[in-house]
Amino acid sequence: MAGNGLGLITFLIPQGAPMTTYKRFEDLPVWQASAKLAAQLFKWSTHRSFRGKGDLANQIQRATLSVSNNIAEGFERGSTNDLLKFIYIARGSAGEVRSMLCVMEMMEEFGELKLEIVEFKKEIEGVSRQLRGWANSLQNSEIKGQRHLDEQSRRQFDRKQRLSGFQEKMDGFRRAHEEKVKKYGVTLKPKDGGNVDGEICADE
Repeated sequence: MAGNGLGLITFLIPQGAPMTTYKRFEDLPVWQASAKLAAQLFKWSTHRSFRGKGDLANQIQRATLSVSNNIAEGFERGSTNDLLKFIYIARGSAGEVRSMLCVMEMMEEFGELKLEIVEFKKEIEGVSRQLRGWANSLQNSEIKGQRHLDEQSRRQFDRKQRLSGFQEKMDGFRRAHEEKVKKYGVTLKPKDGGNVDGEICADE
């Protein structure tokens, strides 16, 4: 979530591990990509091929600008639910841009712009993928946004994340051991009748 100079907690956006925090929407890779694309499309849509095509140039300009604008507005809203809502709106606008590019690709009048159309489609598809991944991570997150997050809940969340990572490692060790049991014919026998994992002993 966006900071305002008061040290407010940011939304968390996963980029592998550990998670990365952003205090300004301008720093978000997905906002940067969509804003750059909007600037490019605004200039590109002044090409003479758009003349006599009704409101097409204006529509594609508005749709592509809507992507970065909704990312920014959702980020500044202050809760995960609001952010998710605007991420989905941004994805819808990205789909609208891609749809118009697909139609243009079918039109002979835009033949000399075909290479640019293909490239713009790749870029807007990349933005859509980023938005989908971000939405999925927010839906699976226990953090509800700045309005619902204090330092204590932040520490609890971080602790759960560490414990989750440790548990995953232990599960990996256990699976590896079970594979060795199957492969080499060893079994686990409780030590001194205790209720622990026990020590590894060869089958007698």
